[in-house]
Amino acid sequence: MTAIGGSSSSAATLSSSVKFPPSQFPKSSTFSPHPTPLNPPKCTLRSENPLPPNAVVSKPSPLEILKTSSVDRYTKEKTSIIVIGLNVHTAPVEMREKLAIPEAQWPQVIQELCALNHIEEAAVLSTCNRIEIYLVALSQHRAVREVTDWISKLSGVSIPEICKHQILLYNKDATQHLFEVAAGLDSLVLGEGQILSQVKQVVKSGQGVPGFDRKISGLFKQAISVGKRVRTEKNISSGSVSVSSAAVELALMKRSVASFDDARVLVIGAGKMGKLVIKHLAAKGCRKMVVVNRSEERVNAIREELKDVDLVYRPLSEMLECATEADLIFTCTASESPLFSKENVEMLSSVGKGVGNRLYIDISIPRNVDPGVSELENAVVYNVDDLREVVDANMEDRHQKAMEARGIIQEELNKFEAWIDSLETVPTIKKFRAYVERIRASELEKCLSKMRGNVSKEQKEAMYALSMGIVNKLLHGPMQHLRCDGNDNKSLSEVLENMRALNRMYDLETEISLMEEKIRVKLERAKK
Repeated sequence: MTAIGGSSSSAATLSSSVKFPPSQFPKSSTFSPHPTPLNPPKCTLRSENPLPPNAVVSKPSPLEILKTSSVDRYTKEKTSIIVIGLNVHTAPVEMREKLAIPEAQWPQVIQELCALNHIEEAAVLSTCNRIEIYLVALSQHRAVREVTDWISKLSGVSIPEICKHQILLYNKDATQHLFEVAAGLDSLVLGEGQILSQVKQVVKSGQGVPGFDRKISGLFKQAISVGKRVRTEKNISSGSVSVSSAAVELALMKRSVASFDDARVLVIGAGKMGKLVIKHLAAKGCRKMVVVNRSEERVNAIREELKDVDLVYRPLSEMLECATEADLIFTCTASESPLFSKENVEMLSSVGKGVGNRLYIDISIPRNVDPGVSELENAVVYNVDDLREVVDANMEDRHQKAMEARGIIQEELNKFEAWIDSLETVPTIKKFRAYVERIRASELEKCLSKMRGNVSKEQKEAMYALSMGIVNKLLHGPMQHLRCDGNDNKSLSEVLENMRALNRMYDLETEISLMEEKIRVKLERAKK
């Protein structure tokens, strides 16, 4: 269950055979997972030594095909951060529930995604109003294609239908999007706070999972810091509503009597969302409600917090019996199939004269109330998409706070971009240290051999310490100029130029780039 949120833009998809300067990349455009390649200029080559008709030509390896499909793609391009998914702004509830991924399955999904050829790291943020997959990809376009295919097979939704509703953002845009999500700026209920706890849960679920590694975990941890700063410094959550409180407000709006004094309230589910619904009902004056849950333990915990509210526990097996006695029903469980079908609701007795129809407020994804129930004369059903009616009030003040919060997001975005770019220098730092260490160890060994063993243990230790001290002091300057965390005045271009200079001066380049080696490992794994 979750915060409401979304995105209004999607990044452009470009042919993998062409590169454009950054200024020519449109920030938003329609995405197609199978881009049409640009037509190359036609030319005819004449061979001096044509192959015999029966000659056997060896096929290029998969790695060679990948390498030659775009010049220098794997040797000079960095990995990309990508977010792909859909949310309450781009897709209706019936689409979102098909793609929803239960929290318990997030670790397994991360491993499945990272088993794809072009995915290095991954994370999943799936809530009642968004399903977003964050990736560190070895190739933008191939990664998007692989993940889109994976989502389609998992959900049974066609690729064209997914692309019609999805968001797709790359690198800085993807990072900024997550920061805005964590800060509550991307939510339908602007400034709502529950989404931050859900972003924290992504990190908790990813701990120790192969594929939830340095870059993706760093991204989410930075997003958590952004969310905390925005809420602390801008107080954007003040006066805002959450999904659960909006559901209670909606119930008040739709009841014939705008109070809960005589309401017969049934809450199904006592998890996080159910607990919040109960608390908001109590805050609005509801002093008695029936709570249906699998066990009584959670209901007892809520009783301890709300001692002045009469909470009556009933097991799930008595749900329909309890529904017959209720005129207002909130559903907020993680059930993957509807709890109320059209057939069993039709069998329920009417709520009685003067009360009106029985109201169902369904804030679950997948939905707990079958859409067909809304066709019945004695039932009125509202779901999370109907909460927009509630959240339009008091928006002006929160929009002003949101504008102020974007300054914080920009600061944190610059820090994260600096950290990501500085990771490029890590292999150079390691290779340079190893290069210097080999020289130090070799020269120390030569010195000791010339002394023909006339050296005590204490003297050897002193000579070793001396050599290490000299090396560390000499390395201090270069190492400082290869690090950039966004907190100093060094530009990233300066740091990266220092890295290239060291590579040139000390011949630190390797024959196979790190990116190319990752692709090779992926392809070999796929063959097994």
